[in-house]
Amino acid sequence: MNTTSFKETPQSTVSEVAKTAIVAALYVAVTLLLAVISFGAVQLRLSEMFNYLALFHKRYIVAVTLGVILANFMSPTWILDVPIGGIATFLVLLICRAATKKIKNLVLKFVVTAVIFAFSMFTVAIQLAFIYGSPFWPTWFTVGIGELLSMTVGGMVVYSLQKKLDFTK
Repeated sequence: MNTTSFKETPQSTVSEVAKTAIVAALYVAVTLLLAVISFGAVQLRLSEMFNYLALFHKRYIVAVTLGVILANFMSPTWILDVPIGGIATFLVLLICRAATKKIKNLVLKFVVTAVIFAFSMFTVAIQLAFIYGSPFWPTWFTVGIGELLSMTVGGMVVYSLQKKLDFTK
């Protein structure tokens, strides 16, 4: 059998699916490992750091969205959290890629992404208001601050990792 006729390239389907699956699995693992702080009106979902990967390669939009959907099945509000969280994540990742496309400074890209994600937490506040009767504005504030904190800590981690790992490939 001639094994030289098949060469896996960075764009191969197997490589793309594997990278997507790894990031989705990491998102789920980090969320569930820290489940006690990953859900609710006051949350610190450190797995949100993976949102930054979408700035490096579009495959990570699917990876993170899939991770959010799977992790949200463990949410106490999963009935709304799975579809709304999945759709919101997908859309916000697209918005972040578009909003930061022309920004050259990576730190500024991260800051813009963190602010957009923190703002987008109104979707979580709406869910919690609907299911638990939580007051919308204070809930949006606490969830948004938690997201901003998660994205700040996660941004430092991803920023450090991108110096050693090429997330664009």
